[in-house]
Amino acid sequence: MPDDVLADLRAAAGGAGARPAGAGDEVGGVLPRYVAAPGSTEEAAALLRVAAVRNLAVVAAGAGTKQDWAGPPRRLDLLLRTRRLTGVVEHAAGDLIVVVRAGTAVADLQAKLAPAGQQLALDTPLPPGAAATVGGVVATNASGPRRMRYGTLRDLLIGITVVRPDGVVARAGGKVVKNVAGYDLGKLFTGAYGTLGLVTECAFRLHPLPAARTFLTRRAADAAEASHLAAAVLASQLAPSALEVDAAPDGGTEIAVLLEGTARGVRERAAAGRALLGGATAADEPPHWWSSYPWRSGDVGLKLTAVLSGVPRLLAAAGEAARRHRVPLAVRGSAGTGVLYGGLPAATAPELAARIVAELRAEAGTAGGHVVVLTAPPAVRERIDLWGPVEGLDLMRRVKAQFDPEARFAPGRFVGGI
Repeated sequence: MPDDVLADLRAAAGGAGARPAGAGDEVGGVLPRYVAAPGSTEEAAALLRVAAVRNLAVVAAGAGTKQDWAGPPRRLDLLLRTRRLTGVVEHAAGDLIVVVRAGTAVADLQAKLAPAGQQLALDTPLPPGAAATVGGVVATNASGPRRMRYGTLRDLLIGITVVRPDGVVARAGGKVVKNVAGYDLGKLFTGAYGTLGLVTECAFRLHPLPAARTFLTRRAADAAEASHLAAAVLASQLAPSALEVDAAPDGGTEIAVLLEGTARGVRERAAAGRALLGGATAADEPPHWWSSYPWRSGDVGLKLTAVLSGVPRLLAAAGEAARRHRVPLAVRGSAGTGVLYGGLPAATAPELAARIVAELRAEAGTAGGHVVVLTAPPAVRERIDLWGPVEGLDLMRRVKAQFDPEARFAPGRFVGGI
């Protein structure tokens, strides 16, 4: 018997752009009925109009590097892959602006910008960040070490094109850095985990590539000394682009400082940094753990935040939890912005993982932050509220209802089951 839905999807996607789902198409363990890959904003709009008429639940996917983040969808009929939505639409080098399609790998975008001496000042943590797409990092609001100097992805995004769940195309912002018309739409979609609609194009502000850079690294006796060193850097005139800390499960702790700028300026600041830190080493390349998450596929991955003054407390709490429960809890991230990441092995008992998360959430709350479980095995997910207490949840539900009143876009993936 002919599949009328598939026929409609194929017509909308230009024939070859839709197919039945198969192995490798699961999202959070949920297999969709269909997969489609639009080649343009217009094709994406046509596909979503079919989805609206047919009442299909939709999830978007880029390279899939963070597909195991957040909760599994409550239902899933159509998986929209952005692999054909690639390429730079416009690069206004004189204005430090680029417009790029959402399926473009961030690494490919950087390669396109480099010959002009420019960059999107966004780090995509590795692994597997090298394959991360523009749309994926917008959906998860993923920002790496250099957020300390350049801001988060929300700060770099100045324009956006989206397709609403009903198939209507909407645009906000523009190609001028100071143009703020409709900019809130970009902020809403950034970090919404694809629950409000499909991002097809983004406009970003760019920055010049630095002429020189140096990484200063310094081993610390423990998290307390690392916090003391980080505080000294923050109080100095070094003006780092990033200030990272790595607290390994074996007790080894290290901080790393990234200095960028002119060759002379970096050289002088590096000398001052070595004197400040006492025993720091300088290198052109970062330490091996730089811009990477402290977990492997299948592990429990956490995002821990705090105000800057609360970072020492959060690091100490993680170390104490590791010792008390005898688990190898690794913590790594930005001591300069208060955004850290933690990793527990996949073999950690679900009850113990839940207990550790609860303890860390209590400490993070007193440190002005919170703890989110980004990824975890199914048995752990069943015992933990991945997001924890979130302020403004009622407002978020109202926003979701405005954009997606039938709750068809990534249902259940986001905070509060949104």
